[in-house]
Amino acid sequence: MRKVLIVGAGQSGLQLALSLQARDYDVTVMSARTPEEIRGGWVMSTQCMFDAALQHERDENLNLWEDQTVRVDGLGVSIAGPDSSRALDWIGWLDGYAQSVDQRVKMAGWLELLEEWGGKVIFHGVTTSDLDALSEMYDLVIVAAGKGELVQLFDRDPSRSPFTEPQRALSVIYVHGLAPRPEHPDNAAVRFNIVPGVGELFMIPGYTLSGNCDILFFEGIPGGPLDCWSDRPGPDEHMRRMLELMKQYVPWEYERCGAVELTDPHATLSGGYTPVVRHPVGELPSGNAVFGMADVVVANDPITGQGSNNAGKCAASYLDSILERGNQPFDRDWMREAFEKYWDHAQHVTQWTNALLQPPPPHVMDILGAAQDNPEVARRFVNGFNDPTDFQHWFMDPEKAADYLGKVSAPT
Repeated sequence: MRKVLIVGAGQSGLQLALSLQARDYDVTVMSARTPEEIRGGWVMSTQCMFDAALQHERDENLNLWEDQTVRVDGLGVSIAGPDSSRALDWIGWLDGYAQSVDQRVKMAGWLELLEEWGGKVIFHGVTTSDLDALSEMYDLVIVAAGKGELVQLFDRDPSRSPFTEPQRALSVIYVHGLAPRPEHPDNAAVRFNIVPGVGELFMIPGYTLSGNCDILFFEGIPGGPLDCWSDRPGPDEHMRRMLELMKQYVPWEYERCGAVELTDPHATLSGGYTPVVRHPVGELPSGNAVFGMADVVVANDPITGQGSNNAGKCAASYLDSILERGNQPFDRDWMREAFEKYWDHAQHVTQWTNALLQPPPPHVMDILGAAQDNPEVARRFVNGFNDPTDFQHWFMDPEKAADYLGKVSAPT
């Protein structure tokens, strides 16, 4: 029985651990927090997952909250005009629904499930020296903790990392009491609001410790009016400040907030990080190699909502690579090959995400404008969040975009 150690108890690490445990691998997960500590902690992300990533969970019998969680049927786009009215507004419908389960719910539940399935869980922080000693005891050591000391084992890949500083200031609150969008009161949808030169606001239906909720998520351009969280305000002040910013920049969303309240005392989050791609093989002081996954090796800005999707798809890709390896050693060459297999997908997410962090070029504005009048354009854009590899064929290149728009607008 092959022994695998996974350091980190997030989407990728736990999904992979549970998938391997179900196939009779000897799996140990090291988590810095217990399930009780996770449930009692601060929110960690927005984690809206689309159909393909959700299907990986279904395939592994990990979709424990699917029946309780609100189904996200579509994604709407609004662009603010100079007077804070909506200069553009439309919605596209997903071919398969999305869902967002608070990571405090999911990760705590998955840790408990892993122990129920016979996996080992060690609740303890891990340093590089700890990992150096532990690496002798396992056939494969995977680092799935995207923050902390262990990330430093993995060198930045400058050829795939155009940024050296955060591109957005991030701010999140989870609320109850948000009124439905009047245009589609019977269908839940993510709302993607763009305020040119200022940033973006996402409204995401989700599920948290106290049931279904909504997640309000600001992405502020650094140095702008949405970059105002460095003082780390308390929960009540955090919500008050977000609502005031909504009133000023996205009043059509503020109108829905008359009865909102925080879902719990830890329902706020702020911060920011630099998008980066790292080399997948980490070198320990002993010379032993460890394998990075998900945010450790590919960390994108959350503007495209792909973090948890990437993590789930990375876990599924690494699972396939591990199973294909059989009893052969998990050496450095295998680690690089397994990562490149995942990168075949992740590169398209990274390129698309990095593009959306820049002011939209004319061909992108043409696409967003066409989507307001053509449901097929809206549908294709929205379903790209489920399969970002499609964007290379029509969205990322001006000539391909013009060719596509010409075809869909041609009379039949």
